[in-house]
Amino acid sequence: MTRQTTGLVLLSSLLFASAASAAPITFAGSSGTHSASVSFDISGSNLLVTLTNTAAADTLIPTDLLNAVFFTITGDPLLTRGSAVLAGGSTVENGVSDPGGVVGGEYAYVNGINQYGGNQGLSSTGLGIFGPGDVFPGSNLAGPPDPDGPQYGLASMGDDPLTGNPEILGNPIIQNAVLFTLGGLPAGFSLSSIGNVTFQYGTSLDEGHFTGDCVNCQQQVVPEPGSLMLLGAGLIFATKRARRFLL
Repeated sequence: MTRQTTGLVLLSSLLFASAASAAPITFAGSSGTHSASVSFDISGSNLLVTLTNTAAADTLIPTDLLNAVFFTITGDPLLTRGSAVLAGGSTVENGVSDPGGVVGGEYAYVNGINQYGGNQGLSSTGLGIFGPGDVFPGSNLAGPPDPDGPQYGLASMGDDPLTGNPEILGNPIIQNAVLFTLGGLPAGFSLSSIGNVTFQYGTSLDEGHFTGDCVNCQQQVVPEPGSLMLLGAGLIFATKRARRFLL
């Protein structure tokens, strides 16, 4: 292979790799006055998961709290519990967080399950699935050492912190999103391996859940116009150089 041809191949590979780099993916769903979203992103070997209660309605009773999300990752890898922190702009009502917005002691992660068809889950309550050995690093900020009850569940975007029944006003809850960091992604991991998302409300599996649909999965490998122009210009230049060499 000539040097010109080698350069052509390398240029094409680099440009296509850049054009096909994955952006975060987001799943969203709703049922009645409840709505939620979860986004997934990659940072190095970490999976970043942002769970958000996107409802506009006030959070008045525990079944208005978004407490868990279940999803599938192809191959069901066991990831490591890095951190759980308040997402940007979110606050704790009726309670506190650890320094830096850490709420890991109130949230748990498991894999190897089969809940609503999902093999992975994140939750602030037990649901008969999550236990004290499943929590993220952080202090036990409220209640028992295992994830349980409504505490630190996610209130809606439209929550009024002054309204709600005694369980809402008497427990620390989060308005309205948490960012999880899960480590140990396997080599070659792709966000396209994530799916089958279900949002769980309340503190029991029979208190309401609904599925989430991916709202931007079709955009993951669409090259930007600038990348296409650069690719075309590079290929034309390299082809001309190769022809001159062969002649």
